Amino acid sequence: MTALCLNPACPQPQNPAEHLFCQSCGQPLRLGQRYLALKVLGQGGFGRTFLAADTTVGLSELCVIKQNWGRDRNSTEASQRFRAEAERLQELGGHPQIPQLLDYFELESGQFLVQEYVPGPTLEDLLARQGAFDEQRLRRLLMEVLPVLQFIHSRQIVHRDIKPANLIAPSRPGLLALVDFGASKAIDAASGAKKAGTVIGSAGYVAPEQALGQATFASDLYSLGVTCIHLLTGLHPFDLYSISEDRWTWRTYVQSPVSLKLARTLDRMLARSLRQRYASADAVLADLNRLPQLGALPGGGRTKHSRLKRRAAQEPAAPATPGWQRVRTITQPGGVVNGLAVSPNGRAIATASSDQSVRLWDLSDGSLIRTFAKRLGFWGAGHQDAVTGVSFSPDGYTLYSASQDGVLKAWDLATYQLQWQQQFPGWGTAALVLTPDGQTLITAGGAGKIQIWDVPSGQLRTTLAHHQDWVSSLALSADGQRLASGSWDKTLRLWHVPTGRLLQTLTTVAAQVTAVAWDVSGDRIYSGDSQGMVQTWQPQQSSQGRLLSQQADAITILVPSKDGRWLATGSADGTLNVWDMRVKARSAILKHSWGVRSAAFTVDSQTLISSGADETLQIWQPLPKD
Repeated sequence: MTALCLNPACPQPQNPAEHLFCQSCGQPLRLGQRYLALKVLGQGGFGRTFLAADTTVGLSELCVIKQNWGRDRNSTEASQRFRAEAERLQELGGHPQIPQLLDYFELESGQFLVQEYVPGPTLEDLLARQGAFDEQRLRRLLMEVLPVLQFIHSRQIVHRDIKPANLIAPSRPGLLALVDFGASKAIDAASGAKKAGTVIGSAGYVAPEQALGQATFASDLYSLGVTCIHLLTGLHPFDLYSISEDRWTWRTYVQSPVSLKLARTLDRMLARSLRQRYASADAVLADLNRLPQLGALPGGGRTKHSRLKRRAAQEPAAPATPGWQRVRTITQPGGVVNGLAVSPNGRAIATASSDQSVRLWDLSDGSLIRTFAKRLGFWGAGHQDAVTGVSFSPDGYTLYSASQDGVLKAWDLATYQLQWQQQFPGWGTAALVLTPDGQTLITAGGAGKIQIWDVPSGQLRTTLAHHQDWVSSLALSADGQRLASGSWDKTLRLWHVPTGRLLQTLTTVAAQVTAVAWDVSGDRIYSGDSQGMVQTWQPQQSSQGRLLSQQADAITILVPSKDGRWLATGSADGTLNVWDMRVKARSAILKHSWGVRSAAFTVDSQTLISSGADETLQIWQPLPKD
């Protein structure tokens, strides 16, 4: 048997296994006087991976040695990073689908991790041998890998290198193993991904925000989605994305039929926008009809969240209230509506679509009035990425739109021409609101920043920067003087719009805030979070929220009617609840076949328009009185 020298500069690393020192360079062959490298499994610019044996129990006991020989490995910072990685692996190795860390060493010849060996081919190997996966096989993959991501994310760790080569199908019966945590990173629970870090990952699999050094838990879900379409098609991710159309085209290349439900799940995992993508492995599992109970992860216990959930379930039934019915469906194939607005006269709907378009619809008959889209290749007036929000001016003559391309646009509805446009500082936007006087636009999104714009000039007036993570939602009080912002940093913040002064910070129950709204009275705020809770807040009286409802999936929208009677709450599982706030009772449970994306009431509060990831607009009205 041949043993390999671990000295990266050794001219002749092959040695007889019984030797203690390299016959070429004199370096000890046994790492820590124990582990003997037998075979190179992989090699890159920063290190090598070896199949090895633990000589204290015989050469049949195999393990893996990972050697890092980065140029800065001897620096204090590199040493701290290495030890932090070893500590993470020590903690994560308690999971049965993650190789256990056996030992680690810092030597002149490099930094070494010794891990449990998982025999078996990688999914990359299986794809080469057996061809593309079918739906049944891919579903099994998702059901096995998502709980592992759940586990590592609950430990505030992002893997950052999910790909077929890092998923092993064990030779012995068992679940898929996730390997190679060399790129993993711990995320501060309080600050999230607010600071740009090292850009790391494998080309083709890296999420857009990770490519900017701002990896989040959703970045791993994106990479898993790319892994899935690679396995379904047998093609590299570079071949599955159309640069000219700026979208994934994987559905064209699948080797066997894929159900619409799975396809939409994958599309949501692959969304470039963090707002459109799944925020957690929990949410993906829910859409795959296997939602685990909260607190079921290793080490989980009874949480405040679970107690609130039980309290909501035990509340007595409320008085009866009129129901709602669907009166019209508008289908928009190829484009999910991310945001919508109703014109001041109640006659038109504006929609913000993932296909980079803004559309104007006639509410009375559902006909399309106008499409604002890019023309002449990339140089037209339209947006260059998914549109995330729209808003009408109070007089109804101007329409404002914001997009993931980082541009704010103003459209003249008399001429259908572009009035002006401005580039956002930072990247992307998730929310857009306009003050009632039409003089101030407010936008928010990436990097936790909120921008306040002067409408007459189209210029940026000021930036509010107290949030520590993605700002998911904005809402204005009826007088336009106060702004509520919800963020993935698990806070609600209240601002004085004229001065930009922070008035109050409210902290939620350990969950990302995904939606926020003001009651028309201005005394109450509604919030929704990534764990499906809807809470009401009375900031002048208390800093604690009160549970209104609990849903099975993340809350995506909260919309009060203009008269204050109705509150619409939508979630990622496609449920749209309408609450009668006069009697604090649910009036209707409405459904999209896929996640709810946006909603708006007409001025008279008698019509509700909603959009979903099922590529439809639904028009709802109260049932006629008897």
